[in-house]
Amino acid sequence: MGNLASSGNLPALQPVPSCETARFMGTWFVIAVKPTYFERTCSNAVEKYTSLFGEESSSNGIDIDIDFQYNQDEDPLTSKLKSLPQSGWVEGKDKKNSGLWKVSPFRPIKMPYIIIELDKDKYDYCVIGYPSRAYVWILSRKPKMEESTYSMLTDRIVSKHQYDLEGLRKVPQIWTKEEREKRGLTKDEVPDKYLKK
Repeated sequence: MGNLASSGNLPALQPVPSCETARFMGTWFVIAVKPTYFERTCSNAVEKYTSLFGEESSSNGIDIDIDFQYNQDEDPLTSKLKSLPQSGWVEGKDKKNSGLWKVSPFRPIKMPYIIIELDKDKYDYCVIGYPSRAYVWILSRKPKMEESTYSMLTDRIVSKHQYDLEGLRKVPQIWTKEEREKRGLTKDEVPDKYLKK
């Protein structure tokens, strides 16, 4: 499974020309997804990226620790919290600046993780693509995304990256103060204005 391999007559997905690994680290909320098996009904999906560069953990070749947590069903306030820890590897000549990664939910599988869209100024949003176009992830630094930004990204996913977005689902992001605290998230990550009254 090569990173830039394509399916059928589809061209290879192209990663963004620049993605500073250090700036990409931190918390991302899954806004929408063409889902894997684990994500068909998930809600409050959150990914936390931690660099292992220079750490003892990197001696086994892993570059990034990914803490992926989500609620199992559409209603996050009543459904079970699940966790799927993952490992990441930055590819390319410069591991400090690359939009081409691989991610493993469990060994020995390593899935292509191609950053195809990125807010190059603030790193406030990104889109992760998959060569066959079977999956796509729209991520944001906050649990809500402006509709204009969402529309711009979905348009580019179709027109530039040649996706069919049938099956794309918006991931419910419903937060209370209790849920924020339970997940160890800060007011900066989930501002009070996003909390359910």
